[in-house]
Amino acid sequence: MYSHGSESLIKQAREIQEPELQRFHSRLVKLLQGKELGHEAVDSLQRLHIILSATKYTRTLPPELQKSLQSLLSSPAEQFQVLSSAVLRETLPLSGQEENYCQENFIQLNNHAAALVLSQAGSRAELSSLCAQLLRSLEGRQSEGPATSLTHILPILNTILTHSPESLTEDHVTLMSKKLVDWLRYASITQGGSAPSGGFFTGPRPRQPVPIAELDGTVSGDFFTVLCVGQSFTEDQWLNVYSFSMLRHWLLTYRCVSNGNNTADTDDRSEVDGSVVSMVSATSSSSRLLPPKERLREKAFQYCQRLIEQSDRKAHKKTDTDLQKACLVEAVCILDSVCGEDASLVFRAFPCIKALFGRLSSDLSFARVLLPIAQFYLNHGEMAAVDCESVWNLVFGRFPAELFDHQFLAHEFLRFIRLNLESLQLRVPQYPHSFPNLLKFLAWDSPAVVDDFVDLLPSLVTAGTAVELLHTLLDLPCLSATLVLQVRSTCLPISEPSGRGLLSLDAFRSQSFRGLFLFLLRGEAGSGDTIDRLSTLHEMLTETADWPRVVQCAQTVPVLLHIFFNTVIAIADQKLLAHLVQVMLERSTLLLNIPKYNKEIHRVFSRHLLLLCKLHPSVVVDQSHELLEFAGATANVYSKEEIYTHVVWVLGEYLSVSCDSRCSVMLITSCFETLEAVLFEITSSAPPPGADCPVPRAVTSLMSALAKLASRSHDLIPRVSLFLSKLRTVTRGGPVAWCSDEEDLVAIVTRGEELWSLLKAPGVAQSVLTPPQPVTTPQWHRDTNVALPLQLRALTNLTHSQ
Repeated sequence: MYSHGSESLIKQAREIQEPELQRFHSRLVKLLQGKELGHEAVDSLQRLHIILSATKYTRTLPPELQKSLQSLLSSPAEQFQVLSSAVLRETLPLSGQEENYCQENFIQLNNHAAALVLSQAGSRAELSSLCAQLLRSLEGRQSEGPATSLTHILPILNTILTHSPESLTEDHVTLMSKKLVDWLRYASITQGGSAPSGGFFTGPRPRQPVPIAELDGTVSGDFFTVLCVGQSFTEDQWLNVYSFSMLRHWLLTYRCVSNGNNTADTDDRSEVDGSVVSMVSATSSSSRLLPPKERLREKAFQYCQRLIEQSDRKAHKKTDTDLQKACLVEAVCILDSVCGEDASLVFRAFPCIKALFGRLSSDLSFARVLLPIAQFYLNHGEMAAVDCESVWNLVFGRFPAELFDHQFLAHEFLRFIRLNLESLQLRVPQYPHSFPNLLKFLAWDSPAVVDDFVDLLPSLVTAGTAVELLHTLLDLPCLSATLVLQVRSTCLPISEPSGRGLLSLDAFRSQSFRGLFLFLLRGEAGSGDTIDRLSTLHEMLTETADWPRVVQCAQTVPVLLHIFFNTVIAIADQKLLAHLVQVMLERSTLLLNIPKYNKEIHRVFSRHLLLLCKLHPSVVVDQSHELLEFAGATANVYSKEEIYTHVVWVLGEYLSVSCDSRCSVMLITSCFETLEAVLFEITSSAPPPGADCPVPRAVTSLMSALAKLASRSHDLIPRVSLFLSKLRTVTRGGPVAWCSDEEDLVAIVTRGEELWSLLKAPGVAQSVLTPPQPVTTPQWHRDTNVALPLQLRALTNLTHSQ
């Protein structure tokens, strides 16, 4: 928080008394009325700002001080502009002076005064009035005011569009559209020159007007744009630049304006109110009779086409090359916007866009330009009946494969997908199969893009991609390590401080293992579900398990797996779900050894195995062989207790004729014998070296599963009862090797006695351990005979006082 000194100043500011504050105001007024303002004035203004901002109440300053601060807004020293604007924003304007203040300061407007003017508009009506005043100030000729006035009005209008577009009326839209047409299309084509310093005879002879040049140095032969260069610019040229910077925002915003107060004249006189060039061009313009909005679209279209033509010129400076790229992004976005409003422009724009894509597609340094081009193809390609396959192959192929480490591009690329998710699913067949490429962004920089993939992952889950996508998510830490190795392999060999080289980097460069890494780096799905030598790959990447990128990537996998299973359960059939159960059992062993990673994955598998089997109990019979093979491995009790416990539970719960008619006595007996052998083995010997004792939950789950299976095949009851009785006698002899905690042992024995007592009455045991469906899924709210006593008890509790 604040330092001790800052807290002391704030405390003093809050505790200042009114008489002392008034004396301070009087001293400050006298100080500001002086001819020169120095450090004392700066310190006093800073102190006043602390006093005003340290309390939650808005204060009113004396009128003399308020007017002195307002006059400082036009001070030549920016420091006083900043301080006076900050102070005035903490105060209430003088009563009745809000509009007068705004009108008086349009001429001397600057950035800091603009922030103050905007902050004092407290309602939509005031903002609408402010818009009207700003636009009226634009109606006069540019030569009537100082050169800086109009260029500060446009940012205010742009801010109003951002925060309150509904404050604009149709009249405002019409007037602003007319002005933008003039500024965009009819700016001067000669460079600005400085005025002579002396009189006509004493001053130097004025130089002849110099034409504006292109970025490659040639003389410009067309109208002025933001990509024209010169020694200095005129006012209308600066307005051209400002207008282009806010054009796309304006085109997107004025659609929201209601048509309620449309009193504007559709005749356009704006083109003859500007420069001489405007007057000449207006008479020959084919768009002369178009309404203002349509005329603005036409001029914006022409402007953007000229920018695209200018971007093909070779710039002399790198900064100009970056400017070309930025302008191309904006130009393509504006073309996309105007084509969205007027479909007839699509056929005029596509040849230009197609040629631009052909020119830039081989150079990925223009990737930020190619994304808006892809957006244009997505929005209008179907109407123009053009082939978009080359665009999608580039966007979903080379972009993630080669630019995965460009953080800003990753943000824009994933934003493009999120904004167009529905259209991409319908129109781009490559999209759902591109997840191996898209996940490279996540593998490289998980914290920055995990939120994007939380939203995108459900759209990548289909019946055809589910199995491969599950494998890919589980191998995501391996992909992260591989990307790091790919980047490192292009540099000099990297060695550890001890001098030993990275074995994983040597393996990455080795031809023997090249196929394993190439599979991880594949660009699209369909080349196989997973790697045959996955354990070999994990062994080679052992040293990468503590790399920061790999660890961060591993932390995101459980979150994505939850989303994956929640999605796949809703769309998959029983055959696919059975396959996914098999994958979960296989991959529970084949995971990169990262601390806590395996346990987290097992926890996710366990949870969704239960949900999946609950929704589709027949899956247990479909995958009974794989489930029994997993449950019959005693080593799984010690290394995978979480998922092992749940596998045993689903076997005991759903291996029943009531869940699937295919469940035979032979299958129940086979499952019983498998679980019986494991339970006998873990309760008759100490755990293997290096392993902990089995968790009590695993032991009790095995006991419960055996009891459930025996209740469905009564021939097995004596075998379970014999084991449970032996368990009770064994534990009476003292501590046992397979359970180190006395309380856990007591709990296990207690559970065994409960099951043993139930099995003495087979009919009761079956009802308790395998209850019928009406008991497990009651519908009391639909049964009036059952619900009536509940209603009577509820009414009794309400009518009788407690």
